[in-house]
Amino acid sequence: MNSIAKQKMEKPVSSWVTLILAIACGVIAANLYYAQPLVGLISSSLGLSSVAAGLIVTLTQIGYGIGLLFIVPLGDILENRKLVAALLFLTVIVLAIASVVKSASLFLAVSLFIGLGSVAAQVLVTYAAHLSPDATRGRNVGNVMSGLLLGIMLARPVSSIVAEFMGWRTIFALSAAMIFVLALVLVKLLPIRQPVTTTQYPTLLSSMFLLLKTTPVLQRRAIYHSCVFGTFSLFWTTVPLLLTSPIFHFSQKEVALFALVGVSGAVAAPVAGRLADRGWIRPATGIALALVTISGILPLVSQSGSTSALVILVVSAILLDIGVSANMVLGQRAIFSLGAEFRSRLNGLYMAIFFAGGAIGSATGGWAYAMGGWKAALLIGIALPAIAIIYYTTEKKEIELTENDTEIMENSPLS
Repeated sequence: MNSIAKQKMEKPVSSWVTLILAIACGVIAANLYYAQPLVGLISSSLGLSSVAAGLIVTLTQIGYGIGLLFIVPLGDILENRKLVAALLFLTVIVLAIASVVKSASLFLAVSLFIGLGSVAAQVLVTYAAHLSPDATRGRNVGNVMSGLLLGIMLARPVSSIVAEFMGWRTIFALSAAMIFVLALVLVKLLPIRQPVTTTQYPTLLSSMFLLLKTTPVLQRRAIYHSCVFGTFSLFWTTVPLLLTSPIFHFSQKEVALFALVGVSGAVAAPVAGRLADRGWIRPATGIALALVTISGILPLVSQSGSTSALVILVVSAILLDIGVSANMVLGQRAIFSLGAEFRSRLNGLYMAIFFAGGAIGSATGGWAYAMGGWKAALLIGIALPAIAIIYYTTEKKEIELTENDTEIMENSPLS
């Protein structure tokens, strides 16, 4: 039975299941970002040097990257609910350890596993695609992604507030409790999804390079989003430095409030999903890439510490987050149309590739800001989506998925 026939047998996902998945993804993904504004507090408490302090965030991101490549693909061969539950119970354990640990080295090790367990969110995103018929897949994935994006955007200000009133360890304890309850709810309420693929794990992993090599849609969407996510990471790495500089004199609380404007990006996810369902992936992608580019150009208009400059910065942040959120969902909708047997592997590859782009954006942004200031960082932030737009102009068809792409995926021996 081919993937199209199997898809026709799928029942539409109910709105309450979509809501549960959206909440779950937000709660899980937030764990990746709780520590970012607390690095100073954590390193001071555990006796980490200023150099080693950066490893708190870095190791979490490395763990997440490892999980994307080696755990998320398991969704193609293991029952999805059980896989998510196992990852969540692992996350509960490591979060609980993080809330009480006194050793700096142990905390760093725990940080790696927090990132590893947090890939459960991406297993759930693919799970949502499996439960959805083709006509509403983009909308459902967009709704789930809006929850994930809200979790990411709210994580930093929430952890800052909790740390100020109850100490930095409390956020890890609270998260452990939430993830534990979430695991029980998901196991109880979500329908079973058992893949029909019989591929063994070593073969599963070895197939990923071939999938990347032979899947033009994945290649294109990964390049698009690597560029825009690089700008996203660059912006949110350097804008706190600008806001706390003598130009704006922001306090950490004010920076946290500024970060809340990023919540607006979550609104774009379900809208982008609906546009994709109507066959408008290509034009919507052009708009998303343009918004990211404009978001980098606008702050060049005024770099003073005036009120108008701050307003421009807020508008820029909103446009950036809307563009990035929309492009992410458009990319997932495109690759999820390539066949149910491959979705977890395709999603793992897609996320890992653009995640690498984000890491490059953060590192490059910090370097550019130190060497040439905010303007230098902005110029790099503009160049990245400009590269994506140039590549975008090479698209000759109105849709991302061609009949040939579908045939290749359905007839692949790797399924």
